Amino acid sequence: MKNRVFTIFAIAALSLSTVTAQKTIRLGYIDMEYILENVPEYQEASKQLDNRVQEWKVEAEAKMSKVEDMKTRLDNERALLTKELIEERESEIAYMEQQAMEYQQNRFGPNGDYMIQKKQLVRPIQDQVFTAVQQIAETRNLDFVFDRTADIGMIYADKQYDVSESVLRTIKRTANREQLESKEEIEELEKAEDRTVEQDAEITKREELVEQRKSEREAFIEAKKKERDSLKAVRQKEFEERRAKILADRERKKDSILKAREKKNDTIN
Repeated sequence: MKNRVFTIFAIAALSLSTVTAQKTIRLGYIDMEYILENVPEYQEASKQLDNRVQEWKVEAEAKMSKVEDMKTRLDNERALLTKELIEERESEIAYMEQQAMEYQQNRFGPNGDYMIQKKQLVRPIQDQVFTAVQQIAETRNLDFVFDRTADIGMIYADKQYDVSESVLRTIKRTANREQLESKEEIEELEKAEDRTVEQDAEITKREELVEQRKSEREAFIEAKKKERDSLKAVRQKEFEERRAKILADRERKKDSILKAREKKNDTIN
């Protein structure tokens, strides 16, 4: 199965090379199992994991053996037991068997301890391998690198062959087409569909630049408005202070005149 996956990827890449006359596709592959077998740190940690696995297997077998012994004893003694005792023993056996099965699942299931620790063991080596593969691919101008022992197959690909963005655009366009009604909308979508990823990127860049300039204008206008409001507030405060001063002066003059009149009347009397 793994070799078949690798073959499919290789055929696809070779087919692409025949279409792309401008550049020949260069392939490489690794054997992850061979690499792991020759990394001392991995081998030592793998041995430790194997020892734990053997301990888990012994414990799992012991639990299942105990369940089988309980079943055998019950079968031998069934004729001598009451119905209530038989049901009690069967319930206990069912519980013990369930516990044994859960133990096996927790240790060896898809999300069990063995798989988790195996992934933790392999991950540091994989990270080193992926880093080395990227460096080698760039040095040797390789476009694709595969792992012939992996189900996924490809572990490195030159970015120029990534068509994810094009696939995403096609999906979005299909969804948009289903929502269109008018002829004008359909024609506009068809124009958009004729554009390349680079053209779309350029349009997006221009739109972002327009939006940026719009934001800058709005920010400038807002700053000017705040400046005008601030200046208006200062002028309003100065006006109010002058007005208050004038009113105060008028009150003082009025008081002075009144006092002078009162003094004059007092003198006459």
